[in-house]
Amino acid sequence: MTKAVINRLNNGDIIGFSIRGHAGAAKNGEYDMVCAAISAVGYTALGGLEELCGVNTYKESDGNLTMNLPEDMAAEDWATAQIILKTMEIGLKQIENDYSKHIHVSIKEV
Repeated sequence: MTKAVINRLNNGDIIGFSIRGHAGAAKNGEYDMVCAAISAVGYTALGGLEELCGVNTYKESDGNLTMNLPEDMAAEDWATAQIILKTMEIGLKQIENDYSKHIHVSIKEV
């Protein structure tokens, strides 16, 4: 199962996320569409953060993706990052709605 954790400030702003583990929706050796969908949502958010905000602060390893926003972002970039990250959260929750056996999305207030 994939576990996605959205790190949120008490004002609702998202400051980062982690996506860990493989969905396990396909048999061994087969293409896992759920895992691919989760990856597409996560990497699209990272691409948007880099292209629109100049943020490239992520780490990845086998089945794990983490990102935290830098604390010194300009206000306009921060606002854009919030739109991107909240859209990513919506996408992950939509996947969870259909494939709850393979992904769990949670919010962690930090």
